[in-house]
Amino acid sequence: MKIEEVMQKFLEYIEKELNYTKMTIIDYQEDLELFAKYLNNNNLNYLNLTKDNIIDYLKYLDEKKYSNKSISRFLSSLRHFYTYLVEIKLLKENIFKRIRNPKIEKKLPNYLNIVEIEDLLKVLKEDTKEDIRNKCLVELLYSTGIRVSEASNIKLEDIDMQNMTIRVLGKGRKERIAYFGDSLKELLEKYLKVRSEFLKKSEIDYLFINSIGGKLSRNSMENIFIKISQMQEIKHKLSPHTLRHTYATHLLNNGADLRSVQELLGHENLNTTEIYTHVSNERLREEYLKYHPDKNRQ
Repeated sequence: MKIEEVMQKFLEYIEKELNYTKMTIIDYQEDLELFAKYLNNNNLNYLNLTKDNIIDYLKYLDEKKYSNKSISRFLSSLRHFYTYLVEIKLLKENIFKRIRNPKIEKKLPNYLNIVEIEDLLKVLKEDTKEDIRNKCLVELLYSTGIRVSEASNIKLEDIDMQNMTIRVLGKGRKERIAYFGDSLKELLEKYLKVRSEFLKKSEIDYLFINSIGGKLSRNSMENIFIKISQMQEIKHKLSPHTLRHTYATHLLNNGADLRSVQELLGHENLNTTEIYTHVSNERLREEYLKYHPDKNRQ
């Protein structure tokens, strides 16, 4: 049985038997498709992998500039998939259980200051339909603070241009409203004018479209950010989550209260949001050390 066929059965299993959310199923699908593509490109059989094969795949992901956090997520998806292969008796052992996750350093979120975000948006061109789409995506993630998986699943009907809001389906199927301003509205209007050029045979209702006329996936969005980071003019590390961190930090630095930021980010727990207060406090400390005449005593 081809890996694509088993993947489909696995996705049906986690949907019908485990009642996973639509967004989680999409995440699994994208992780598995990336893995299957790698196996096919390297003539590897998914039922006959060695530990060295998997280590080579992890090196491939690292070379593609995926973060350790993303690689850990990929491994989690593959462990679950291979557990399923054991359960349906295609394999006797789940080899992924022998693979450790990469170490994830606990550190403050990476974010851009106001000047850096303005410089980033100035650098991004609007020469082609892809340029306009990509710049619109960057502005959307900064303006709304939504997750990249949430951005991938935005449909045209979710956008209210008059009230400048977007209906977002977050984790656990929880719906919330994201707000945006004039900068994103202007870019959305530009993108919507060229969006039809991405479509092929049939209309689809997702906002962001890829080059073959389908929905722009989360992994494709992450790859767009990898390419942007490789631009000569870009001097800082950039990912979709960088913009989510930037959004939250800028709100708090400009006086937003923590619970409001929690709601806007779609966090279940206030503790998750509190990391951004550490970012703000660290910024204040840096300002003190830079400007206070008594700083040398510290």
